[in-house]
Amino acid sequence: MKKSKTPTFLLELPLQVTSQQAKHLRSHFEAARCLYNALLGEAMKRLKRMRADARWQQALLIPKTHQQERQALFSQLRQAYGFSEYALHAYATTARTSWVASHLDSNTAQKLATRAYQAANRVGLGQARQVRFKSRGRGLDSVEGKNNKQGLRFVLQTPEEGNQGFLLWQQDRLAALIDWDDALIKHGLDQRIKYVRLLRRRASTPHAQGADCEGDRYFVQLALEGVPYQKPKHQVGTATVGLDLGPSTIAIVPEVGEARLLSCCRELKADKQKKRRLQRKLDRERRANNPQHYDHRGRVKKGRLRWRESKGYKATRRRFAAHERKLASHRKSLHGRLVHEIVRTGKTVITEKLSYKAWQKQYGKSVGAHAPGMFMEHLRRTVARTGGILHEVPTRSTKLSQYCHGCGTYDKKKLSERWHQCSCGIGPVQRDLYAAFLAVHLDLRTFVPSIAHQEWESAETRLRAAIEDVQERATAGEALPQSFGMPRVGARLPKSLGSCQQELRYRHERVEALAR
Repeated sequence: MKKSKTPTFLLELPLQVTSQQAKHLRSHFEAARCLYNALLGEAMKRLKRMRADARWQQALLIPKTHQQERQALFSQLRQAYGFSEYALHAYATTARTSWVASHLDSNTAQKLATRAYQAANRVGLGQARQVRFKSRGRGLDSVEGKNNKQGLRFVLQTPEEGNQGFLLWQQDRLAALIDWDDALIKHGLDQRIKYVRLLRRRASTPHAQGADCEGDRYFVQLALEGVPYQKPKHQVGTATVGLDLGPSTIAIVPEVGEARLLSCCRELKADKQKKRRLQRKLDRERRANNPQHYDHRGRVKKGRLRWRESKGYKATRRRFAAHERKLASHRKSLHGRLVHEIVRTGKTVITEKLSYKAWQKQYGKSVGAHAPGMFMEHLRRTVARTGGILHEVPTRSTKLSQYCHGCGTYDKKKLSERWHQCSCGIGPVQRDLYAAFLAVHLDLRTFVPSIAHQEWESAETRLRAAIEDVQERATAGEALPQSFGMPRVGARLPKSLGSCQQELRYRHERVEALAR
């Protein structure tokens, strides 16, 4: 009988770790890394033997329309070669011997087996090309248990005992820092704990607050039963909202109210500049430490190379890792703020279903900086938690960027055409805003927008106001993405030219100011 599934959310707390406890934790994590690599290697061996079987090729030749016959043969192969999660659990029990058993309990070992099986299974299903073993330098930075009754577990004292929380693992008792005045933390600790996860994160320096002598911080993540705390300021609207998401932009058009065309995470601009400086410094230090690994044109030589890393290089790399962690945290915060703004407008959200993995090939840097797929996942969770509905409609059926509601025709546009203007009199209107407007009025049965004349008249005014707001931001100096389809007025002007009231003239290959 399967267990009933209940909603789960996470609560993270920092840990106070002494030098002796940090030494124990490093030993536990090293044992977990070795066991994980052994489990992953065993899973890949079983997968390789299973693929070499003639029945594997027979199963691949079965048409996908014969789904039951195909799945039955694959299941027989998995059972015959022991390529399953529970078969790997049994192997983990036998592999957890001698010195590994003194560091890891059986529940933690089984969770590592599940993790290794999932990585190998992705290769078996064709979702990944290869697995990645954990090197000593890379390490394994998270372990978890199966429940909160044995092994890795978290205990909470009663108010009479001191109201403190402790993570128990082996002989160590690690104190957690709990702010009981925080309503979010208090709500989480009032729920039942399903299981516990221990995290290790690298700090920028060993002298950072809360870091041990190796420069590591430790945190406990509690998997709690229920739904997360909803802040009173995060209200839920009742309208329908249309979205058009791009690699670095988003258009938001509700049924009624203000329409907006925004650059996602534009506050990260200064952080990206710091990231580039650290990357350049890393490259300079790597080249200075290993000049023999580069040819006369500055390119890395082919073959297996042993790279020398100086203390300065390691310190810069740690700073870069800490900066990436802060950047990811800041991006997640900006995503959350935008998600709550959308949910505050309406609880029914309609957008096109897109392949964010395909965007990575064409817009790699932009997708890496703005993470549109992560934003959609955050939006999906929040809408479901607040009782709303997120409709992701297929782009092949809707073709919102090609449709004109005035004449009801589809006109395929180039990606560089950012404005919609039709001979029937609709437009000019910004392409992303118009697609979001069509999504609001989309009939989910026919995938064709249904728009009355009065609705378009009011919407056209709101869309025009959104464009005027973008133009004002551009005039103020904001650098707009090219997908907005408008010149970045004032964005390229130096600040000195905007402040001084002088006329300039070009003379003898230089610019001179004229007295007024």
